[in-house]
Amino acid sequence: MKHWIERAREGDRAAAGCLVEALRPRVERMAVYYARRCGEDPDDLLQEAWLGLLEALPSLDTRIGSPEQHLILRARWRLLDWVKRARVRRCLPLDLEPPGGETAETPERAVHNADLAAFTGRLNPTQRAVLACLLDGLTWREAGRALGFTSANVAYHVRRIRAQYESWRVEG
Repeated sequence: MKHWIERAREGDRAAAGCLVEALRPRVERMAVYYARRCGEDPDDLLQEAWLGLLEALPSLDTRIGSPEQHLILRARWRLLDWVKRARVRRCLPLDLEPPGGETAETPERAVHNADLAAFTGRLNPTQRAVLACLLDGLTWREAGRALGFTSANVAYHVRRIRAQYESWRVEG
């Protein structure tokens, strides 16, 4: 297997095909398992797993550890990232929306929006931008990429936002 991995890293399509065929049973079982656990489509998860595996191939160092295990892990991480993003981006079914596509604002929703506006008014512009990204469903890594930060900087801002929220909640 190591030989196929090394040749596939160099661009040999036949070796990549052999590698894919050798890893196919494990990757397919993994996709089906997570599909059952998460309620997602197994084909979507399988596609993401293959993307993760094949994207990791060019930068793989075959001298360290078990290269095929590393490829399987990268496939799993990509698959689980997709599951997390899909869960965040879930929408209401179309039949639950009121006619015309607008959502009716209830008194509870109006109070929530007013509270959100009052809280975000206390944040500095960077913290507001981080909060907006996270409320839009981005992960810390994606928010950092969108704002030009590292995920560690996003973590710092999230800690500051939480501290602001705690003090705002105690005051209110």
